[in-house]
Amino acid sequence: MRTRSILLGSAAVMAAGIAFAFAACSDTSAPSTTDTLSPSLAKGGQPKSVKSISVSPSTATVAAGATAQLMATASPPGSATTFTWTSSNTGVATVSSSGLVTGVAAGSATISASAGGKSGTSSITVPGSPPPPPPGSEVLVGAGDIAVCGSTNDDATSDLLVGISGTVFTLGDNAYPNGSSSDYANCYNGSWGRVKSRTMPTPGNHEYQTSGAAGYFGYFGSAAGDPSKGYYSYNLGDWHIVVLNSNSACSTISCAAGSAQEQWLRADLAANTKACTLAYWHHPRFNSGAEHGNLTAVGPFWNALYDFGAEIVLNGHEHLYERFAPQTPNAVADPARGIRQFTVGTGGAALYSFSATIQPNSERRNNTSYGVLKLTLKTGGYDWQFIPATGSFTDSGSGACH
Repeated sequence: MRTRSILLGSAAVMAAGIAFAFAACSDTSAPSTTDTLSPSLAKGGQPKSVKSISVSPSTATVAAGATAQLMATASPPGSATTFTWTSSNTGVATVSSSGLVTGVAAGSATISASAGGKSGTSSITVPGSPPPPPPGSEVLVGAGDIAVCGSTNDDATSDLLVGISGTVFTLGDNAYPNGSSSDYANCYNGSWGRVKSRTMPTPGNHEYQTSGAAGYFGYFGSAAGDPSKGYYSYNLGDWHIVVLNSNSACSTISCAAGSAQEQWLRADLAANTKACTLAYWHHPRFNSGAEHGNLTAVGPFWNALYDFGAEIVLNGHEHLYERFAPQTPNAVADPARGIRQFTVGTGGAALYSFSATIQPNSERRNNTSYGVLKLTLKTGGYDWQFIPATGSFTDSGSGACH
């Protein structure tokens, strides 16, 4: 802050018999280009009073053992920059000195941030354990095209996952914009990261905008398979699940007939002993969306899966929901041996439009609701249910294994 003093002086100036006294102003500080006040002080040097405190998000669902970061903001700006954080029920949720909430057990708690005699709150719900799937069945649930920093859509879809038991799938483009380590840490981890321990992921083209999809493989570790491949398989009950890697539209790791990935797929399917088969990867072979359209490069995946009698294919990439009737790799309806494709690019990234030309065998479409697809995999069949996190669109039905 600059300081000034006034020096009084006098001089006798005689003009027409009149004497004048004058004052001269002298500045005792060095000159400055601006006059600034501390952000925590009001004009005149008095501290600003805290009028209110807001906490964001104002509500959150946090699974037991998971975390969520809260942010506190004082008004007027700068009136407080540090806050005291407290929990109304530490048996349900605790909070650190930086506002990081950890779920402890089922119930509700109010998290408060205080400063200057004012407080702001956030209501935290820790859900109980989701109900188990029906006896003799397994649940597979998820979506693709998920986490964007600054968006709350992926928070909404992850809230659904917290309340649904079973294995979680991702369909690629999991963390925008580049699938980097920081994208996963800052955009994905606070939402879908809450169910990381039961997630079986697949990468998308955005993951490969970071060299070798290093952020993706570093985040998911062994659950994502060999980083040089990114494809793997596992079993759920009576179902065999195959996870493939269409990467950058198959330009980084080939999907072509005779490629290492396609040969591995055929060998894996030949060794499978389960009655029913489901596969998922990022890019859809069939797609009524206006943004990307069909991708023929993944056709060899479809050929192998059809040859071995697979039931379901799941994809993302196009940010919308679309369900197809069972069909052949050449888009011919085949209710007896066909594969049913679901495109579920509704995990949180901005939704796309449909093309004026709808693909053959497309049965159900929506681009207004974010949500997840829940599959109940049973002996000899399956149920599907699209569960909206926003909007009101739903879709459900059942199918039989071949």
